Amino acid sequence: MTLSSFYKNFLGNSPSWYKLSIIGFLLINPLLVLIPEVGYTIAGWALIIEFIFTLALALKCYPLQPGGLLVIEAVALGMTSPEAVKNEIMANFEVILLLMFMVAGIFFMKNLLLFIFTKLLIHIRSKMALSLMFCIMAAVLSAFLDALTVTAVVISVGVGFFAVYHKVASGGTYHHDNHDHGNDSAIQQHLRDDLENFRSFLRSLLMHAAVGTALGGVATRVGEPQNLLIAEKAGWNFIEFFLQVAPVSIPVFFAGLATCLFLEKVKWFDYGTEMPEPVYTILKDYDSYQSEKRTNTDVAQLIVQGVAALFLMVALAFHLAPVGLIGLTIIVVQTALNGITEEHQIGHAFEEALPFTSLLVVFFAVVAVIHDQHLFQPIIDWVFAQSIQAQPLIMFFANGALSAISDNVFVATVYINEVKAALDNNDITREHFELLAIAVNTGTNLPSVATPNGQAAFLFLLTSAVAPLVRLSYGKMVWMALPYTIVLTVVGAICVAQL
Repeated sequence: MTLSSFYKNFLGNSPSWYKLSIIGFLLINPLLVLIPEVGYTIAGWALIIEFIFTLALALKCYPLQPGGLLVIEAVALGMTSPEAVKNEIMANFEVILLLMFMVAGIFFMKNLLLFIFTKLLIHIRSKMALSLMFCIMAAVLSAFLDALTVTAVVISVGVGFFAVYHKVASGGTYHHDNHDHGNDSAIQQHLRDDLENFRSFLRSLLMHAAVGTALGGVATRVGEPQNLLIAEKAGWNFIEFFLQVAPVSIPVFFAGLATCLFLEKVKWFDYGTEMPEPVYTILKDYDSYQSEKRTNTDVAQLIVQGVAALFLMVALAFHLAPVGLIGLTIIVVQTALNGITEEHQIGHAFEEALPFTSLLVVFFAVVAVIHDQHLFQPIIDWVFAQSIQAQPLIMFFANGALSAISDNVFVATVYINEVKAALDNNDITREHFELLAIAVNTGTNLPSVATPNGQAAFLFLLTSAVAPLVRLSYGKMVWMALPYTIVLTVVGAICVAQL
């Protein structure tokens, strides 16, 4: 096979950005042989940039394929090893269990979630109040439960709303026996005309909720995976962690809520779109229709889902078991008590989570490259070379910048280990260690909302089924998160500087 035929058969039909990505990475390879130290560093940063590029085009091509090819090449070139990738995966195994089982568990609650949130949308007509409610609920739940679980709930609600809209717009109807069928056609036409407004409406609610997971996640020991690691290194229990971080997390929380209201008021950054009236009419009709046709069996299923939801909150709040195992428990309880016993019925629940789980494993491989090539080491050394007084604020910004381009769990792990080592060597005092620990926690949780890379909940939302439905691309996410990024970073930095 000639080179030209190879190009035509294997790359000829690929998008231009994909060709440039592969060719660009190949051009760096000679450096790995000629100047290994420089070559591996350049190739490592090229890998990060290209992986981010694949995420940015997630709606064009799912990042698993191009990202996976880049990682396979990195392993083949010796930039990391299969063993190092395995270690990263095992270090984050609870996150993988969470995605495999918890998201599937939420799938079996979709009727209850749609029931609850449809009632809320019908009775809360103010977009500002609705947005604030989504943001606060996500923050509170994330503080005590888990950001990915909360995001899974929000995604399920978004998909449910869009499914109701799509059924009507494509010809299906929810109506009473005395409903005027002439109105159905008018409603369907209005729904088609208002499609973009409906998408914008859902996008804004999803983004408010996603940012809410960060506002709550920073505040408690269990809010984010890295928080638990930081708490263990510092020896803080739940209350101590909350009190230590409160001088930063509480002002940031209220600043985030104020930003939510401001954006809805001024309608900047694609916020402020009201629910189209035809959509409201359909949701109201849908709720009435579902209420009329609801049988005793349907009510019993909702009760089972409600009990499972209560168990989920209690089990997560008191950490009765690893999150993934709690998810598996609610799968078993809901399917057993609701009569879902066939394999293909259960299999649908895993379709949403497993592609993202695979992508997350690829992401951990990229993190393994960062670790093995010590790509962040110069930044770490520079931070510790600064004056004691300046270190907390510099630590905050350094963690934020690195978290936005890689992973906040990895960045927090690297920095808190270095800080703990400095304490053990008596290079810093216990008081200074606690200040740096707060800076690491807030730095990895707040500025990282800038991109989907930094927050697993954002990345999950970007690659979920709801993202293409509401046209939520990487660029759109970055744009809509920008005002929050600015406010949370500035307020967080001011608070850290005052510690």
